[in-house]
Amino acid sequence: MEASDLILNNITGYIHLDDKDKAFFISLLKPMKLKRRQMLLRQGEVCRFSSFVTQGCLRGFSVDENGFEHVLNFAPQNWWIADMYSLITQKPGVLNIDALEDTEVLTLSKINQEELYVKIPVFERFFRIIIENSLVTYQQRLLDNLSLPAEERYNNFCRRYPTLITCLPSKQIAAYIGVTPEFFSKMRHQMLKKKT
Repeated sequence: MEASDLILNNITGYIHLDDKDKAFFISLLKPMKLKRRQMLLRQGEVCRFSSFVTQGCLRGFSVDENGFEHVLNFAPQNWWIADMYSLITQKPGVLNIDALEDTEVLTLSKINQEELYVKIPVFERFFRIIIENSLVTYQQRLLDNLSLPAEERYNNFCRRYPTLITCLPSKQIAAYIGVTPEFFSKMRHQMLKKKT
């Protein structure tokens, strides 16, 4: 499927666009290719665009003062990603975003997004829905991290990212659910033993 068809299918699941609106929207997008481990955004930079993944996978993460990575989210194909704090406030961001594999994205600048709101107001509804869904997900994830054992956090990860369970390195999943890779390996081994 063409990248433009993929993003239009994503959007028209929420809002209706005529052919003229679709063409204008596509004209505002900028394609970008990233190699594995290439940074899309670094902590401290101002996030000036949202990215829609058409191929590959991105991750949003922070690094603490001890050098430990904390994965906030993944963006496989057909997902949007940005440092929302930075994008909305236009202040330096707190997230790093990098490619876990060779990845292709379509970026929409904040300026072009604002232009969309003026020229095709229904896009405000689309991005409101995306942001609301993101807020609900982050709130639930925060509550899960505060109250659920690691095994349940892993099960929630599997439900949220079913396509990534087998293709992500264990280290990345461990960083997402907030455990060490060693603990994650033992836990998954015990979970497999329970199933047999």
